[in-house]
Amino acid sequence: MQLLDNFFKLKDNGTDVRTELIAGLTTFLTMAYIIFVNPAILGDAGMPKDAVFVATCIAAAVGTLIMACYANYPIALAPGMGLNAYFAYTVVKGMGVPWEIALGAVFISGCLFVIISLVGVREMIVNGIPPSIRIAITAGIGLFLGLISLKTAGIVVANPATFITLGDLHKIPAILAIAGFLIIVVLDRFKVKGAILIGIVTVTILSFLIGGNKFMGVFSMPPSVLPTLFKLDIMGALSMGVLNIVLVFFLVELFDATGTMIGVATRAGLVKNGKMERLNRALLADSAAIVAGTFLGTSSTTAYIESAAGVQAGGRTGLTALAVAVLFLACLFIAPLAGAVPGYATAPALFYVACLMLREVTHLDWEDSTESVPAVITVLMMPFTYSIANGIAFGFISYAGLKLFTGRFKEVKMVLWIIAAVFLFRYIHLGAE
Repeated sequence: MQLLDNFFKLKDNGTDVRTELIAGLTTFLTMAYIIFVNPAILGDAGMPKDAVFVATCIAAAVGTLIMACYANYPIALAPGMGLNAYFAYTVVKGMGVPWEIALGAVFISGCLFVIISLVGVREMIVNGIPPSIRIAITAGIGLFLGLISLKTAGIVVANPATFITLGDLHKIPAILAIAGFLIIVVLDRFKVKGAILIGIVTVTILSFLIGGNKFMGVFSMPPSVLPTLFKLDIMGALSMGVLNIVLVFFLVELFDATGTMIGVATRAGLVKNGKMERLNRALLADSAAIVAGTFLGTSSTTAYIESAAGVQAGGRTGLTALAVAVLFLACLFIAPLAGAVPGYATAPALFYVACLMLREVTHLDWEDSTESVPAVITVLMMPFTYSIANGIAFGFISYAGLKLFTGRFKEVKMVLWIIAAVFLFRYIHLGAE
């Protein structure tokens, strides 16, 4: 215990081993869906699902382990949702690019990340984000989490006329999700430790009793990863001249991960004087995870917004992430047990975290429209485009534009002008994929 305390600086961060482990389990339960969803999505691109399952677990474990031991942040990593869909449906199926070459494109983007992280460019980009946009990123991720959780619980559903509408609240998943949310809020209000985890476990148990959930056992041997291991085609990616694909991967990975880190770190109280300590280490961990994931056979690995659930449960250090990494490795052998937690059991946890993250907007300067309007645009565009990166992009562009047209362009740092211009180029020339 003393060794863990010294390595992760638990006392300095006002936490302990028990709290960190509970936080790690909480984070894992909210993001465990990826070990089943990622193989399904990449399987549509023609990749062997069983091998992708193993690659997903190992990539998540490796990336999160680096984040834990090198950066000491309670942030978990795994193959990113959205990025895997772009990989499978736009690049492979839409453009006809073989999945091996698509993996090569992800590898190139990951290498670019490592380079800009090592030379400090990525940290300079992060530190160039204005305070109002930083606040907006946290709140926007909260709103995004809220939409994801409501959709997962079946409380909001798709509608051809209105895009989204209220789901059937008579269905068991919606009822249990609402009950789980109330349990979490009440327990947390009374400062019960592990409130979020208790809520998840309670709903999972109820799902066996009244939700039709079936217990499929605990242990199973992992399949082989060889069908995807080292199958990336780097030369093929270079010869095809997939600049568009690499640029999109690069931009989305950059700001999706960056936004997630800022949002989670802010929620954990780890942002001091507007900056994250050990930020460059966290960025390097994220970059290395992308490269490792391509070797194993999965699309871009990135920081997960579900880490906010573990932070709310008390996670403050890399020990939380270490627990997540161990659990992902364990999933190689206990996939049936991990799959027993339904999405509507973790949805209440994410929705509660969303409620807490949205309060960040109270810190905005509402009297200055050149600060508040770009922030609101950032917040709204994340859920409405289903992309953290798009929200940040429109926030940057509108921030730079409003400062320019109101004669306050000197308030904008050079790095922000460059990023805004790059995003404009992307949307005008390359489209919004």
